[in-house]
Amino acid sequence: MTKKRKEARVGHRTSVAKDVREARLRARRRRQRLRNVAWIAAGTAVLVVVVFLVGRTVVSRPGEAVANMGNTHISPQEAATVTYNSVPPTSGPHYGQLAAWGVHDEPIPDGLQIHNLEDGGVGIWYDCPEGCPELVQQLEGIVSDLGEEGLLLAPYPDMGSRIALTAWNRIDKFEAFDEARIKSFIRAYRGIDHHVAR
Repeated sequence: MTKKRKEARVGHRTSVAKDVREARLRARRRRQRLRNVAWIAAGTAVLVVVVFLVGRTVVSRPGEAVANMGNTHISPQEAATVTYNSVPPTSGPHYGQLAAWGVHDEPIPDGLQIHNLEDGGVGIWYDCPEGCPELVQQLEGIVSDLGEEGLLLAPYPDMGSRIALTAWNRIDKFEAFDEARIKSFIRAYRGIDHHVAR
């Protein structure tokens, strides 16, 4: 074999080895890019899930939180001495029995209606010293649409707003009828039992 042929053969091998090395390097870079894209996609997916869950929690928790005053059973005489941390109350010492679900024409004693909240009920309260038959009719319509079970609708004098919604440790107070707001509150809290060991 001539010297030129040997050099050509060695040069060809070097060129082939160089091509193989470059192909391997390109493949390694491609795999690294794919890994980076996969990590970015996974991180984005986790972020989307976290944002969704946090947003869902915020959206599904209407009203304001009220500190839990417990769930001790007391007599009606003892209830007269209790000062609750919200008006209307959302937790605290209460009677051992429930108020009848549905529409009431007279105020329901605090110590009675709290037990309904503990059992997953929602209170819909209105305060109209001069009367408000249209508002009462609208509120009764909501109770009729959603069913009386788990709902109390009654007047509540001197509560500081025209309308209030209560559930266990939650309250929402406002002045004008808002069907969507009321139904959202009811859907968020009705049926959630809050009994804890006494």
